[in-house]
Amino acid sequence: LRGVAGLGAMMGVSPQALPQSSLPKAGKLRQSVVAWCFSDYWSIEETCRHARDLGCESVELVGPEHWGVLRKYGLTCALSPIAVEGRPFVRGFNDPSYHSPLVEVTKEAIDRSHSFGCPNVIAFTGYSGNFSLEEGARNCIDGLKKVAGHAERKGVNVCLEMLNSRVSDHPHKGHPGYQGDHLDYCLEILRGVASPRIKLLFDVYHVQVMDGDVIRRIGECGEMIGHVHTAGNPGRGELDDSQELNYRPIMQALLDADYQGFIGQEFIPTRDPKEGLREAVRLCSMP
Repeated sequence: LRGVAGLGAMMGVSPQALPQSSLPKAGKLRQSVVAWCFSDYWSIEETCRHARDLGCESVELVGPEHWGVLRKYGLTCALSPIAVEGRPFVRGFNDPSYHSPLVEVTKEAIDRSHSFGCPNVIAFTGYSGNFSLEEGARNCIDGLKKVAGHAERKGVNVCLEMLNSRVSDHPHKGHPGYQGDHLDYCLEILRGVASPRIKLLFDVYHVQVMDGDVIRRIGECGEMIGHVHTAGNPGRGELDDSQELNYRPIMQALLDADYQGFIGQEFIPTRDPKEGLREAVRLCSMP
């Protein structure tokens, strides 16, 4: 109850205003619902209601124009979106010509996130284009260093997402041409920036597609992980028995690594979305 009261105080909501169903049910790992996955089925308000009823603490990757709705349901936004020219994956830090607008929108997102209580802002390498891997890494390091100090002062993480470049049959299942498509490459960038607030977005689905060995890699990444996304592979569907990832030991590996962040449920529903989300939250709950 003290934890719920603290969450309410952080968001300007009195403990009495928080509904009984907002009491945490999701175990030791904090869970979040990625809004875009369910946008074909639910409004933001409906997504918030389902998230709250399942004991999740967040609905993420929604802009600040919706944060009032999140606050209404006693939720935070675990991961704040950014985009330049409406192309977030393509316009990344590997291209110096985008550094100026990226630094501006990232700092603005950091400020808004700090004010609301959102712990993370997303970031991308961008597509390779004409940049070699070495050039892209250097450019990402230079660009992320320009926001690192601001992130440190505000206490907000900037999470660089690794995405798979292999799957090409669906725009949300793979990103052919994305430069940060391997964990080691993204970790090299993070080490080059060397800031405690520039971290990795560890997407289990994308890691499995490109690198595999998920549990071992969680241990290797350790404290560099700032946020986690889930989905089944292949297909980026539910976390059920039709796919190859074993999520209970993956969640245990995160606990063993002393991971303190959120687990964002980012699967694309292939059947009843509420039931699939309920199953995923239950599966990722660690007693």
